[in-house]
Amino acid sequence: MKRVTRSKTSKKQSSKPKRSVATRHDRACRFCGASLDKTFVDLGMSPLANSYIKSEESNRMEPFYPLHVYVCGECLLVQLEEFTSPQSIFGDYAYFSSYSESWLDHAKRYVENVAERFALGAQHHVVEIASNDGYLLQYFLQRGVPVLGIEPAANVAAVAKKKGIPSVVKFLGVKTARELAKKKKRADLLIGNNVLAHVPNINDFVGGLKILLKPKGVITMEFPHLMRLMAENQFDTIYHEHFSYLSLLAVERVFAKHGLTLFDVEELPTHGGSLRIYARHTNDASKPIGSRIVELRQREAQAGFGKLQHYLSFASQVEKTKQKLLTFLIGAKESGKSVVGYGAPAKGNTLLNYCGIRTDFLDYTVDRSPYKQGHLLPGVRIPIFHPDKIKETKPDYVLILPWNIRDEVMQQMSFIREWGGQFVVPIPEVKVLA
Repeated sequence: MKRVTRSKTSKKQSSKPKRSVATRHDRACRFCGASLDKTFVDLGMSPLANSYIKSEESNRMEPFYPLHVYVCGECLLVQLEEFTSPQSIFGDYAYFSSYSESWLDHAKRYVENVAERFALGAQHHVVEIASNDGYLLQYFLQRGVPVLGIEPAANVAAVAKKKGIPSVVKFLGVKTARELAKKKKRADLLIGNNVLAHVPNINDFVGGLKILLKPKGVITMEFPHLMRLMAENQFDTIYHEHFSYLSLLAVERVFAKHGLTLFDVEELPTHGGSLRIYARHTNDASKPIGSRIVELRQREAQAGFGKLQHYLSFASQVEKTKQKLLTFLIGAKESGKSVVGYGAPAKGNTLLNYCGIRTDFLDYTVDRSPYKQGHLLPGVRIPIFHPDKIKETKPDYVLILPWNIRDEVMQQMSFIREWGGQFVVPIPEVKVLA
């Protein structure tokens, strides 16, 4: 959900994305610089996941880029190559966090907990990177805590400004952090939800965090947990704006290089399983490393995340998931059943393009966001309608593409049971839900 500064979570591209060409001879790890030649998973060629097509431009050509994920043999960071600039991805974004009620609830609970834990008040300063439409900072504002949003997508930041949230339209890196520090905009609490994975220059980004954080300040970052991605075949969370796929072990290495130490971690259900890390300056002894960090570090090591071979086992799991989904859809069509989609998330576009699912299998999809309605999904060109379309056509199956919020979707669309309709989730494997 949120989704740089976000090198994060906002999501729509310009018509001419800039490309940096990489070859087998110059492909290097974005963290340590070692040569990248070990495949984590190869999902073939795919369009940019949030480059939705206007219906009147249905015949225009769109660029496809390799969705080939590598693992660094030296530092074990799982990553995609950079084929298009963050400016082209996040300059005008189609993702607005406030359209998900469950995400708003998640943000509100976070604010309540962290404000109490760190006794945040009017004398403190909270800064969020990739602040999107103000979905989270609005709750700090309600508590009288001064805030600042850093959001690279001008169209999304404009919505936050209307809510009274000061917002800077920039990407975070060392340069931006120094500019803000000179203006006395350093943070007591520095937040980044679903942004760390979205930054192509991870060293510049984390270096910026270091500069922007006050001496006794706290950083919290949320990102999908690589351990959960692998355990539950969540390959659809792989797309071009997600440059890195992160374990706790990998993030500790990156932060340590820049003088930052992780002192606590929470495991969250969001996005199929995420981590929320808490970090501080390494020389800040007031926040000792907690038991949850030690326990998760050991659990990842025991699961094999410290060994290259573990990462090389993932591709075969992905192929099996694709086969099961196609088998279900072929069977449904042969039985004369109709199948439509719910949602138009980036993860859905990865899934549909990798599996080759077009309108021959999925009649259409629906989405609550008016910014997506009336468009076509990239690559597969499946039309996106308002959710009311489902009441009109009464499909037999509704495939929930944002499976991570399936409970919210099933509650909103419970009326499909009136005609015997059923829900289907594709991940971790195809399952029909009553």
